Amino acid sequence: MRLCRFRSDRTVSIGCIVGDGANAVLDLNQFLGNADMLSLIGNDDLVRRTKEYVQENGARSEQKADLSEVELLPPINRPGKIVCLAGNYGAHITESGYAEPEPRANFTQQLFLKPSTSLLGDGGVIELGKKNHRVGWETELAVVIGKGGKNITAEKALEHIFGYTILNDISERGLNSEIENRHLREMDGFCDWLAGKWFDGFAPCGPWIVTKDELRRPHELEIKFYLNGEMRQHGSTVDMIFTIPEQVEYISSIMTLESGDLISTGTPSGAGIGTDRTTLADGDELLCEIEGIGKLRNTVRCTA
Repeated sequence: MRLCRFRSDRTVSIGCIVGDGANAVLDLNQFLGNADMLSLIGNDDLVRRTKEYVQENGARSEQKADLSEVELLPPINRPGKIVCLAGNYGAHITESGYAEPEPRANFTQQLFLKPSTSLLGDGGVIELGKKNHRVGWETELAVVIGKGGKNITAEKALEHIFGYTILNDISERGLNSEIENRHLREMDGFCDWLAGKWFDGFAPCGPWIVTKDELRRPHELEIKFYLNGEMRQHGSTVDMIFTIPEQVEYISSIMTLESGDLISTGTPSGAGIGTDRTTLADGDELLCEIEGIGKLRNTVRCTA
């Protein structure tokens, strides 16, 4: 299934993408009652019954809406955690100015979090304000956790995965760079880099969640990013340094993973690293595309 959250006539609903061209959405609110996306993906029996409902009702036109007539929202509204991997593709490490690790180097995964307030749906507008000077993009495959757990082994990781979506890790690369006569402390560079990822709308996500049964080879997916129609990223998840099971194992050894948590698995080369050519500007059109999932579209508006 391809599950989404959408708004139509001021009502927010959970839906399933249907139709030969995946151009319609089946409203599931009547079937699910008060269940939200978090309670759905954490309930295997409800997921099974939802799939049966979609198979029986997906062709009924009175329960469907054209995708062009609804507003797609982030697939999960308030995930407990958005865990992101930094430097999980060798070519992105080098384009960021660092030495690529040796193939058998013994090093750890680098993790950071983004707040749920940074989420933005497909078609949403990324607003840049007075603190934004060098804003870039990073197209990433995101894992949606189904069954939560602690100390999950890599061998059991798939049992805890509900599905996959797209996340664009938008990053301000020059936060606080305009402060005159700034007194720099030892960790300011790192903290500015981290906080630069936390702005509202800096995690466009979607357009929907593809359940794991429909995406059986997540390490063989083509990734593309287009800025104003020009391809800027073209990579594959096959180039991940740490695989998804390895990520689930390591992250869950540090923190309990919960239903609805997102793991954004890193970005290939071609990311927006804040140079003149890789900085977002007013009116820019962004398109992230991952094979087997779909396309995530957003635009940029400068408000300062």
